[in-house]
Amino acid sequence: MKKTLFIFLLIISVTVSAQTNFYSYTVTSIDGTVYSFSQLKGKKVLIVNTASKCGFTPQYEDLEKVYQKYKDNNLVIIGFPANNFMHQEPGSNDEIKSFCTKNYGVSFPMMEKISVKGADIAPLYKWLTTKEGNKKANAPVKWNFQKFLIDESGNWVGYLAPSIKPFDSKLIDWIEGRGFKE
Repeated sequence: MKKTLFIFLLIISVTVSAQTNFYSYTVTSIDGTVYSFSQLKGKKVLIVNTASKCGFTPQYEDLEKVYQKYKDNNLVIIGFPANNFMHQEPGSNDEIKSFCTKNYGVSFPMMEKISVKGADIAPLYKWLTTKEGNKKANAPVKWNFQKFLIDESGNWVGYLAPSIKPFDSKLIDWIEGRGFKE
């Protein structure tokens, strides 16, 4: 009986762990296709909630430059449009994609518009923003262009405030392997 209970609890534990692992998430791309984070194993991932009508929107340009510079060195940037802050992302997925491509030449993966806070928060963002999920810290999204860093093993490393620009030394040091300092 004890052995059976132990095995049952072990299975439940493994199942719960698998549900909170970064690589267990799948999302939908801005084009409507399934995008599995399991394909990102071995890569550093920068996740950014974006908006087209925000004072930080020009960060798209530098995010694309960072992506172009480091994409061959195992960095993936993923944008998640969100309309959570003063309705600064009102467009449809097609409109957002067109805006990003036309105005900033965005080629890094963009996902469909989601909610990054509140009662309808996307499951990935619940994981990113809560210590219960990411096992490190509570990091609620404060505004558009907040950046989350995920290491090559799928571990939550930290986050950067929306005002931190893509070429800031904190982000570049992490990308280039010199560690992350909050």
